[in-house]
Amino acid sequence: MLRVGFSRALTAATVAAALTAAATAPAFAQETRPREPVITVTGEGRADVAPDMAVVDLGVLKDGKTAREALDANNAAMAEVMKALKDAGIAERDLQTSGFVINPQYQFPQGDNGENKPPVLVGFQVSNMLSVRIRDLARLGAILDQTVTLGANQSGGIRFTNDKPEAAISEARKKAVEDGIARARELTAAAGIDIGKVLEISETSFRPQPVPMMRAAMAKDFAPEAVPVAAGENSYSVTVTMTFALKN
Repeated sequence: MLRVGFSRALTAATVAAALTAAATAPAFAQETRPREPVITVTGEGRADVAPDMAVVDLGVLKDGKTAREALDANNAAMAEVMKALKDAGIAERDLQTSGFVINPQYQFPQGDNGENKPPVLVGFQVSNMLSVRIRDLARLGAILDQTVTLGANQSGGIRFTNDKPEAAISEARKKAVEDGIARARELTAAAGIDIGKVLEISETSFRPQPVPMMRAAMAKDFAPEAVPVAAGENSYSVTVTMTFALKN
């Protein structure tokens, strides 16, 4: 009886193993199937377009013996600057405070023997920065000159951009795809084979980098003429990675 039971158990285990092997055989065969031959290339496209808007960071820096004195002086000057900007046609939505700082100012005296003495508080400094979108580039120089005349004495930078760059990016995207297809065809033609359908495509886009202006304080004796500016062109770039099937 013991031998019969063992034989039956062994037979059942053998059948189960055989069924498992049969079930997994197609999956294993599928995993080892040779990969479809492909080629992966990158394509690049660029579209140049004149900017239609400038974003200017400017500010007012004022000193005072007390924080209140420095703040009052700064508020008065910034109010004049903002009024001039609005009078020049800059809309409220195009004005945004980008920074506000109150810093104590110290002197660091030294003794007769060169030793450092405790710092002495001598006043306060208030900085108020404003980000301005100027949509009429023809008036950019005159607006900058007027803000300096009215009290703006700090510049954080200027960058020329486009309010709606989608058309330029779309053009760059199409050029990138065309470039990718041309590269794939050139490579496969040299190898004596043909490309098939596109299996995968991905994109990376690059927008223009800001054009920096002098970050130092603006000169108080600024020339009365409008500030000379050159907007140039913005370049929008797109890079695509494309994978093609290869025809046998």
